[in-house]
Amino acid sequence: MHNKFKKLTLAAAVASVAFASQAQAGGYQINEQSVSGQGYGHAGRSSNVHDATIVYGNPAGMSFLDRAQITAGGTFLNVNSDISNVRASQSSPAFLQATGGATDTLPVAGSNDGDMVPGTLIPFAFYAHPVNEQLAFGFGVYAPFGSKTDYEDGFQGRNQGNYTEVKVMTAQPTVSYRFNEQWSVGAGLTYNRVEGELRRQVPVATPLGLSEVDSRVEGDDEAWGYNLGVIYQPAPETTFGLTYRSKVDFNLEGSFTANSPVLDQLGIGTVTDTAALDLTTPETINFSLTQQMSDNLKLMFGASWARWSRFDQILVTGTERGEITNEQQNYSNAWAFSTGGEYQLTPTLALRAGVALDFTPTQDETRSVRIPSDDRRIFSIGAGWSPTPDLTLDVAYSYLTERSTQIDQSKTDSFTVAGQQTPPITSNYSADYKNEAHGFGAQLTYRF
Repeated sequence: MHNKFKKLTLAAAVASVAFASQAQAGGYQINEQSVSGQGYGHAGRSSNVHDATIVYGNPAGMSFLDRAQITAGGTFLNVNSDISNVRASQSSPAFLQATGGATDTLPVAGSNDGDMVPGTLIPFAFYAHPVNEQLAFGFGVYAPFGSKTDYEDGFQGRNQGNYTEVKVMTAQPTVSYRFNEQWSVGAGLTYNRVEGELRRQVPVATPLGLSEVDSRVEGDDEAWGYNLGVIYQPAPETTFGLTYRSKVDFNLEGSFTANSPVLDQLGIGTVTDTAALDLTTPETINFSLTQQMSDNLKLMFGASWARWSRFDQILVTGTERGEITNEQQNYSNAWAFSTGGEYQLTPTLALRAGVALDFTPTQDETRSVRIPSDDRRIFSIGAGWSPTPDLTLDVAYSYLTERSTQIDQSKTDSFTVAGQQTPPITSNYSADYKNEAHGFGAQLTYRF
């Protein structure tokens, strides 16, 4: 029973962590590392040198700053989800005997309230320090990946997953060198820490009847990566930027628990164990162009690519069982495109707007209730106010709408109770999801 519970819970957990930890592609990715950039849809992420957030956008850009500066802020995300056309059931050979041979499938009762993503504030802070006209150093702390879904206690799809939380925090020291008026390069080393917790209710058929077991897994790890960037400015009005973010290899280690009143009545009590999994987030590339059209107007375009095709399977191993699960994921490479602009209305006030298209790497057959996401469109507006040359306050608002998507999941649970193998139970859940989100951002930049 130890190993069976471990298998059931971690199989769901790994899929969620892998999806939630992606960089720059689909899902509930965290793209909020700059409020000034948020205002124009992050279209000039690698090429528009505006403030210290360029430490994340493109490390090469620091050497284009004229003086030291610090930028800090955050974006509050409010996600709304609507769930409809729900079908949920459990099927097992054991149900035939329980119903006198009438059926092997029983409905699953529950609710589908939606809005399972709590409002979240995503903070960041960056510092950039030009040493001279060529060399610059910088440092950043930000959240590049993460997700959270927290369904109500009676969620009808609780057998597939009712709680998911994955948080990644990154610290990045960075250096930049400018060769001449046209070329600059930069590099950053990233220290990444991931923490996660996942839960689901596992259906069980015991001698005492049909019940559910609360299964939870927690884990964490630390890993290193790097960023590389280059900026080319063929003319003062035109800037090209290219940024490469390396893959990051994680080896999560954590604990597992499973408990229910039925296990207590059977004299089994709480089941605990340890488990580990290897997880690699894919390398990504971002390209952008910033074009100064006039003294007051600049336009930007950006494109990002993530190599998600490397995630063809997820392998989980346990200390006792060895291979716990080997799940095929069949992710596809993902693209995102954005365009935006900034207009300097007055010497102290800049207005911004942008739109982005972000495509998910997941496939219909592997989409989960934990991360029920699909292709998205993001519309943004923003403004920057500089009451003095040393101080700038940036604000932004983004509206995200996703294509309606469908979840169609099945899981089969079977384990040993009191030395006997229980009949397998297959839980099925299908529903239509419609997601939208609102992002409210503010940041402050101070120049020394």
